[in-house]
Amino acid sequence: MSDFYKKILENNKKWVETSLASDPNYFADLAKGQTPPLLWIGCSDSRVPANEIVGAKPGEVFVHRNIANMVVHSDMNMLSVLDYAVNVLKVKHVLVCGHYGCGGVKAAMGNESIGIIDNWIRHIKDVYRLHHEYLDSIVDENDRFNAFVEINVKEQVFDLAKTSIVQSAWKNGQELTLHGWAYGLNSGFVTDLNVNISSNKDLDDVYQLKF
Repeated sequence: MSDFYKKILENNKKWVETSLASDPNYFADLAKGQTPPLLWIGCSDSRVPANEIVGAKPGEVFVHRNIANMVVHSDMNMLSVLDYAVNVLKVKHVLVCGHYGCGGVKAAMGNESIGIIDNWIRHIKDVYRLHHEYLDSIVDENDRFNAFVEINVKEQVFDLAKTSIVQSAWKNGQELTLHGWAYGLNSGFVTDLNVNISSNKDLDDVYQLKF
C-alpha cells in the first residue's frame, strides 16, 4: 500500500478515537438516523467542504456536489437527492453554494475542449448566454469571472424553484426556502447573494406549476 493510503486509514482511526473521547455515544447516536435541516448543493472542488464552512457536525447537512454546483433539470442524481431531502428528510433549507475561482465556471468562459466534461460545461455556457450582454460589459476579466460565478448560483437557485419537487412541497404548505451563496477560497467567508425564495411567485408564469 502507498504511504498516502496508509495515512488516510490511520487518520480514520484517530478521528474515531477523538470523537469517542469527546462523546462515547457519538457514533451510536449518528446511527439512529438523520434529520438535517439543510440540503447543500455545492461544487465538487476539494477546497469547498460543506460541513466545515458552516460549522456543522455530521448529520446536520445533507450534501450533493457536482462540477460548478449545477441544478440540471434532467440530472437524475441531483433530482433524487433533492426529492429525498425534501420529501423524506423534510429539510427546511436548500442552499446552492458556488465559489469564486471555480474551474468549471472559468472553463465555460472559454472555448478549450477538455473532454467529456465539455457536455456538462455546456449547461454553464447556457447561463453565460442568458447574461452575455451584462457579463461582456465588464472589462476586467477577473471581475467578469466573479460576476459569472454569482450569476450562475442565482440561476441554479431559480432552477431549483422550477422543479416539481420544490413546487409540490410549497403547494402542500411545507416550510422550504432556497438560498444562494458564493464562497471565497482566499478568505473563508461566504457572500449571501440575496436570492432567497420560499414560493413560486418569483418565477415567470410559465414555470408556475398547477397541481
